[in-house]
Amino acid sequence: MPKISSDTLWEQAAAEVHSREAEGGEEDAGETLSERTVFLMGSKSGGKTSILLRCLDRDEPPKPTLALEYTFGRRARGHNIPKDIAHLWELGGGTSLSDLVRIPITAASIRSLSVILIVDLSKPNGLWGTTERLLEAAQNQLQKVSSKAQQAQKGKRQTARVLPKDYPDRELISPFPVPLLIVGSKYDIFQELDSDKRKVVCKTLRFVAHYYAASLIFTSIKSESLMSKTKSFFSHLAFALDRGKTVSCDSTKPLVIPAGSDSFSQIGSPHTTDVDIPSLHAKNPKDLWKKVYERVFPQENTSEQRELKDPARDPQYSEPQIDATRAQKDQELDQYKRDAAKSWKGLELET
Repeated sequence: MPKISSDTLWEQAAAEVHSREAEGGEEDAGETLSERTVFLMGSKSGGKTSILLRCLDRDEPPKPTLALEYTFGRRARGHNIPKDIAHLWELGGGTSLSDLVRIPITAASIRSLSVILIVDLSKPNGLWGTTERLLEAAQNQLQKVSSKAQQAQKGKRQTARVLPKDYPDRELISPFPVPLLIVGSKYDIFQELDSDKRKVVCKTLRFVAHYYAASLIFTSIKSESLMSKTKSFFSHLAFALDRGKTVSCDSTKPLVIPAGSDSFSQIGSPHTTDVDIPSLHAKNPKDLWKKVYERVFPQENTSEQRELKDPARDPQYSEPQIDATRAQKDQELDQYKRDAAKSWKGLELET
């Protein structure tokens, strides 16, 4: 029997993977896939881990997310039937580590991928910037992966997200490439804000969600009722379960709006108290909503976020003993550099 080289085995394995991916592209993802990927991202310290643990029924204390973390969830479908598996990725650090979206968003995951954006309602001044930057980073990666996959399959038609013909404002919106859920966290703190400011946040998030054909829900880990609804939306993305039929668009109550349940006519125009619309010089409706929102809630300075690009300098990842040792070593290094500089100067004077 002729010996097969390792190179040949690798080539055969790669060819088999490409073949399976090509065949899978023609299947109905919603019916045949037993594995799905859910990517969570959002506001720094916005409660992403706490919400995820509750949705997975895990009774354990949440820990700060270090960069990008992976876990998984499983659900039994029936006797002698393989369990459904959800691959769960969580991005930490808010917008500072947005370039890591390339890890969970790949050619292998895109067919079964969903995205959950969790925004901190208790910090409205950082809400628009976080939403815009993270969705843009994810969307750019999705487009890049889709383009490469299409080239690899030599122009074969890709499975894209297609909205029903009767979807509200279908011709006016820009659907996110994969199913998207926007979660407003810390509703218990948010409801203490001034009513007019709450209305601005609610209408703006309704616009953003509808513009991207996304679902929207407000939640709080202190409310069993809200967490139950949030878990239904999560399970719909992770395991294709029914998300329920509850709809609430009242800004005086927690919003619960499944994708396709809202419309621009119901949302209305931006809350423009003390704002001169013509002076904003908006380029399009989305830009108008952004500028009106930022007039009411001036956005936070992002220079601090850029400085904390290194997780080792981020206070939420502090380790007292390690940090003390690191500081001591940094001081020793500085002293060594100063001593070395003096030595070089002494050599120069002698010559």
